[in-house]
Amino acid sequence: MAHDLDLPDLETLSLEVLDAGVAVLRMNRPERMNSQTVRMFTEYNTVARALRDSGLRALILTGTGERAFCAGFDLDEIEVITTMGVREFLKFQETATGGIQAIRHLPFPVIAAVHGAATGGGMALALAADIRLVAPTAKFSAAFVKVGLSMGELGTSYNLSRLVGPGRAAEIGFTGRLVGAEEAVTIGLANRMVPSENLLDEALAMARLIAANSPGGVRMSKRAIQRNQEITSYAAALELENRGQALMSRTEDMPEALAAFKEKRAPQFTGK
Repeated sequence: MAHDLDLPDLETLSLEVLDAGVAVLRMNRPERMNSQTVRMFTEYNTVARALRDSGLRALILTGTGERAFCAGFDLDEIEVITTMGVREFLKFQETATGGIQAIRHLPFPVIAAVHGAATGGGMALALAADIRLVAPTAKFSAAFVKVGLSMGELGTSYNLSRLVGPGRAAEIGFTGRLVGAEEAVTIGLANRMVPSENLLDEALAMARLIAANSPGGVRMSKRAIQRNQEITSYAAALELENRGQALMSRTEDMPEALAAFKEKRAPQFTGK
């Protein structure tokens, strides 16, 4: 189970496993506004591998300290990009995108609790979560164009356009401007805004609501949402949904849920 994780020492991240199969993963470079390094991208992969089969029910992503969720790639390290050959740069890109992708593809829900800056790669990480809760201080920016790069980075062009539509994604990406918390909620970039002092508590409450449901049902729901963003056929979406429901009907949790409903009690889910 998640409480028995075998993780190597983490330098740029910290992981705390709480009750009810809920964990908190923090970007842990507060002195650098939790900015990303090659090591951090590698550690996203390390953590995701350890968590994938852990029995965890939900993960909260947030930043250490009060200043930032994650301020993107550390600009003290970014100059090295200009000295790389094409193959070396492609390897770097694959490490970075692989880390974000590993978080996005975790089989259970991921909730981003965003305060302060979520810029560049930090915005990409927030977009890789399933749900985004924001404090009033949250500020998103697809700042890639400001350092001479494209918003086609770390899944941003894909995830942002699906959340807010291609027109809004284009404007946000082409200008690199800041999107504040209220606007983020209005355009669908964030789910809702909560007071800064309540941000983590709200994320934990949501994670525990999720964890109270059938683990198989929640995982299959996440899979359906993600896969159905990646296919364009309605018929294919129905096929995926039908297959998932057929599988869920064969679990032990479904009859237990029905029995608990009839008996007006809380279900005892086992995930079997």
